[in-house]
Amino acid sequence: MTSAIDSETLEMTLDAIREFVTDALPDEKLLELDEKDEFPHALVKELLGEGLGIHLVFIPLVYGGMGGGAFDVYRVCEQMARIDLGVATGVLATFLGSDPIRVGGTEQQQAHWMGRLAEEGLLMAYGATEPAAGSDLGALKTRAEPVRQNGTVSGYRITGAKQWISNGGFADLYTVLAMTPGGPTWFVVEQGTEGLSHGQPEDKHGIRASNTAAVLLDDVYVPADQLLGLVEGQGLIQAQRVFGYTRLMVASFGLGCGWAALDRAIEYSLERKQAGSTLSEKQGYTHKLIVPHAVRLEAGRAYIEETARRIDSDEGILNTEGAIAKYFSTEAGNAAAEAAIQAHGGYGYTREYMVEKIKRDVRITTIYEGTSEIMEMTIGRDRWQEHLKTRGEYYHERAMAMEQLHSSRPEVGADTTALALHALAVAMERCRLARLTRNQHVLFRLGELIAWAECSGALARRASDAIENRLDQKADRRFSADALCAMARVMGRETAMKVAMGGMQLVTGAEGGSGAEFTDTMNIEEIIQEQKGAIEDMNYIADVLYDRKK
Repeated sequence: MTSAIDSETLEMTLDAIREFVTDALPDEKLLELDEKDEFPHALVKELLGEGLGIHLVFIPLVYGGMGGGAFDVYRVCEQMARIDLGVATGVLATFLGSDPIRVGGTEQQQAHWMGRLAEEGLLMAYGATEPAAGSDLGALKTRAEPVRQNGTVSGYRITGAKQWISNGGFADLYTVLAMTPGGPTWFVVEQGTEGLSHGQPEDKHGIRASNTAAVLLDDVYVPADQLLGLVEGQGLIQAQRVFGYTRLMVASFGLGCGWAALDRAIEYSLERKQAGSTLSEKQGYTHKLIVPHAVRLEAGRAYIEETARRIDSDEGILNTEGAIAKYFSTEAGNAAAEAAIQAHGGYGYTREYMVEKIKRDVRITTIYEGTSEIMEMTIGRDRWQEHLKTRGEYYHERAMAMEQLHSSRPEVGADTTALALHALAVAMERCRLARLTRNQHVLFRLGELIAWAECSGALARRASDAIENRLDQKADRRFSADALCAMARVMGRETAMKVAMGGMQLVTGAEGGSGAEFTDTMNIEEIIQEQKGAIEDMNYIADVLYDRKK
């Protein structure tokens, strides 16, 4: 998935998005759309049309697009989410809706549909989720019955219902997953096809500037050449092939929303005075509501950028990495937005202030494209298999890589992250010996600890790359190498404590016993000693965020 977009073109695209959407959607307009629950259809069509052509980023050059890769899409999604997640979701739905064509269509089908998408700026919808099946794509009830003429299949008649479909009421083109005699299969269905309809827009908690509606199919006939790949039963395989990529998009949404909220809290605290000084000067404010969330967001960014770079280097579909990126970054974004409301006090609880809207919007990122709980299951299950295959060495080996990084770059806090990774390996081995993952809760909580440990490692590596001027040319460069080092040290300390204490709690809670003999193997004393310097680093990060230091 190598990108054809250079760094200069990407920055120009991001600037164009910022200028176009910011001019068209000032805060007052966004709040109005939210209150009226109104989808700005014309604006979204402009984004996908001659006005901006944002959809061209993800369309290959051969079909008239810009040929962007995962890294480009991450930067675009973050930028869109910083402006408005509802509008961004309308654009994402077109990205997502085209994925079954991109990965499953024949060359002729790709040329036809992706070519039309590039030329016409079509709005798309991804029709997978069903009312009773939720995220379980294997529990399909929508049926596609073959229609035969002269002994051959000439088409299919599709009947069923899809739920929670972004752009469901406005799409020009739908990709629909349905059960055929050969298994789950993707079809392309055009707007206006007889029997295709949609329900009323959902009255949602957030992203109210997006359209979400049920899509109904009543004996909808599609020609056989609109079956993607022309072979039945490939639908779930095709869907699995893009999870790493699409979940990276949602991770970028969480990142963008989190920073949008946090930046507003930073701005507010520079003006709001309390007891003779601004809130920005008070540790009780900055070290609880700002600094920890900035660190976690940048840890999420580090993991997103690593995963995007690996996807663009054709290292595979990276579904587990996509799940880690989505889980950590969306949870971090949601927490940052919650803190931003608290940071505004009573004002943050009112609809007049954008942080209230951002908080309602970002909440969906922990739900759509796989809930946080599904991400925990995916992460825990997949990394558990790695633990078993390596006889418990998987995270010990990662810890040793962090120790090697520490030997060359001690300032990035990799030694503390190494302690977290060693503790994680010990906890997972204890779970194996006692067969504790029979408890679903244990497996899910391991998924959480794994995500923290891997994102902490990614931030340490990102800080090291920044020092050595090895960041990707397209990488975000808001923070200096020194700032990233301080953030990596803070993240490492928090992660080591979280993994060690969380692992002990899990094992003791499921296995019983005092757990006293467990503490030595978790290196608790060493982890506690590594907490030295935490306040100093947080002070420095606060100074960076408030432009008191670079």
